[in-house]
Amino acid sequence: MLSQPRAVLALVLISLLLSGCFSGDSDSSSNDTETGQINALGISGLTYKTNSQHGKTDSQGRFQYYPGETLELKVGNLSLAEGVPAQEWVTPLEFFPDIRAQLSTVSVNDQGLSTHRPTEEKLISRTPLLNLTRFLIALNWNENLKDDEGIEIRDRVIQQLNAALPGLSSPIDFNVSEAEFTKNNKNDASPANQLLAQICFYPKGHEICGDPPTEAEIQNADERPKNENDWNPDIEYKQDLVNKRNRIFEAVRSLDDFDTEQARSYLRRELNRISTIIGNRYYLDGHIAKVKAGDTDIKPVSIRRIGGKPELADLEAITTRPQDVVVHSYSNQTAEVEYFVSGDAGGESEIITSFLPENTYRWVQKNLRVVITN
Repeated sequence: MLSQPRAVLALVLISLLLSGCFSGDSDSSSNDTETGQINALGISGLTYKTNSQHGKTDSQGRFQYYPGETLELKVGNLSLAEGVPAQEWVTPLEFFPDIRAQLSTVSVNDQGLSTHRPTEEKLISRTPLLNLTRFLIALNWNENLKDDEGIEIRDRVIQQLNAALPGLSSPIDFNVSEAEFTKNNKNDASPANQLLAQICFYPKGHEICGDPPTEAEIQNADERPKNENDWNPDIEYKQDLVNKRNRIFEAVRSLDDFDTEQARSYLRRELNRISTIIGNRYYLDGHIAKVKAGDTDIKPVSIRRIGGKPELADLEAITTRPQDVVVHSYSNQTAEVEYFVSGDAGGESEIITSFLPENTYRWVQKNLRVVITN
């Protein structure tokens, strides 16, 4: 039989193990799930569901999944996407099946190498994507989204969103035209703007979240005395009510406050960050290789991955000065480029590699400078 101290220690250890296995919102008791993320800087507060997992994206926009699962995303009770392949990085471009299908379309850069960036740049101008992105930015707790911040959708916003949804004139549809989606006439606002008008982005109970003073209340209020010493702090004067009314109306958000260029800039920022993060995982054997003139032996340069094997789906390589350095061959299976020098001492060239890691459509480019010496 265990002594009392050992028994207590054993119970603590069991408790810690169980808490590790069952932490988070998930239908699975296993902790071997993989972690995905919505955008580079994250969109927090989204409800997600896969075949085995469910919960809310955390402060960094992260969610749990098993490979091969699909993802359903909502903000409160409003559906954003379904059937999205669950993977390490998910962006709003994956929310729409027709846009997602084109992400793997390969473009060619000025050097003749494959790249994904022009395809992304073209797709971020699609109307449904811009509508959805503007809407998500509008739900961010702080009206001004900073360059180093993700979108934060707080529970307070979600509660008000859910309360407003049943009263909309029609469901929110991201696939309508920009003009229809952002319509904001006094008596004819779009469903998205109707919803935003019902959300107060201040703590519960804040005066900005109350009803604005009516014209009658303002007209019936006393004028503020000219002498400041005569002001009564317990009285809301006519000028106070006017200011309060203006503050409440000015605090109401609409999609007019978040234009399409802001949405494009946000998407571009997130896509570029993800490409940079993926690219930083890979490196070549060295940045500079020195080879003596007359040495025509074939030299290898290997692509490495920090913390693992490269596992490339495709690989290309060119040399900027083929009269000095020649690319002999390259293989994605070995993640290796072979080259030899053909120029005189003092010549040099860059070997530019462009490769596609598995499980992503994003190409990575790395360069090696080859210098011919005496």
